[in-house]
Amino acid sequence: MNRKAWAWAGYDWANSAFPTVISTFVIAAYFAQAIAPDPATGQAQWGVMQALVGLTVALASPLLGAIADAGGRRRLMLALATVLTAAATALIWFARPEAEFALLALVAVGVASVAFEIATVFYNAMLPQVAPAGRIGRVSGLAWGLGYAGGLACLALCLVLLVQPNPSPFGLDRGAAEHVRATALLVAAWMLVFGLPLLLLLPDPPGARPALGVAMARGSAEIIALVRALPRERLLGRFLLARLFYTDGLNTLFAFGAIYAAGVFGMGFEQILLFGIAMNVSAGLGAAAFALVEDRVGARRVVLGALVAIIGLGTGLLLAPDVTWFWGLALALGLFFGPAQAASRSFMAQIAPPDRMAAHFGLFALSGRITGFAGPAALAAVTAATDSQRLGMATVVLFLAVGAAILATVHPLERRPA
Repeated sequence: MNRKAWAWAGYDWANSAFPTVISTFVIAAYFAQAIAPDPATGQAQWGVMQALVGLTVALASPLLGAIADAGGRRRLMLALATVLTAAATALIWFARPEAEFALLALVAVGVASVAFEIATVFYNAMLPQVAPAGRIGRVSGLAWGLGYAGGLACLALCLVLLVQPNPSPFGLDRGAAEHVRATALLVAAWMLVFGLPLLLLLPDPPGARPALGVAMARGSAEIIALVRALPRERLLGRFLLARLFYTDGLNTLFAFGAIYAAGVFGMGFEQILLFGIAMNVSAGLGAAAFALVEDRVGARRVVLGALVAIIGLGTGLLLAPDVTWFWGLALALGLFFGPAQAASRSFMAQIAPPDRMAAHFGLFALSGRITGFAGPAALAAVTAATDSQRLGMATVVLFLAVGAAILATVHPLERRPA
């Protein structure tokens, strides 16, 4: 881990605050409990928003990745996407705990989520710049673990500085939920401050910088060629197909975990924050531990083993009779959440050509989002039809199982030479 590798990994620390605080443990639960008419309706509305986010990211990320490759401007596009994420996140402050602010909350979170996912495309494409081929798995996994630590630190600050103190040292009005809404402002500042080192220390590789119009034309042609070649790239195609299913399941599980805990087990905001802290500790430890062995056992085996464990533990969570069982099974599940994602990233970095890395990570994002609407939509539909959050969450296990079954047919690949 040299200086550039630490700067790259530090962006994981910066951007992980968004999914941890906004998408999962605080704002998602705040929307379902305080803005929506009831938790089930809130879960369904949140599901529709997440479905639209997935569709938008699926359509935009491959093209933007190819344009970044062709134009040689990954860092600039990463900076623009990061600023947009922070700005939209800050707008959540204006979503008061009243039903009339539901649209504002959904639009702000939706725009921020799209920008966050687009930024991740450019960020992931920089991985081969900071890690040699034989260390990609370790750097990716340790960065993912650092990301969980960043999410944990930001979540802890939200708890200690904003949510718990009564009265608030900042004069926040608890009756208007300002102590909860202020967490969005903290996340926006967190991303901008801690994302800066990467933008300063990791410039784009040397090369031509064609005009935007030329880059768009070249990028469009490149992504069309990549998509057309997929039927012949059987290994890449099957991996992306598998990821299409299991990432949809993982994203849905991550997006609705707090809503499920609040609705089924009656966990309040402070309990959910404590739960989020514990989950981040568990997930960070798992990501860091698997990073130390991934380059030896192979990224595919790490992903497959993690998925099998998540499926088994996730099934147990659906049957958990009380909050104690829920806590124990969820913390065990967290150990495998990070490895499934970090090893997927390193596997893609190993098989993608260096000069088309962003375009391939655009396809990587596409595979995780082209059916990104399916998981939240299925969860929302089953929840609305049965009025049961447990049955709605059961759809997640099905997506994970299909993805794992396809991944099992992908044979291990020799590492790309340095």
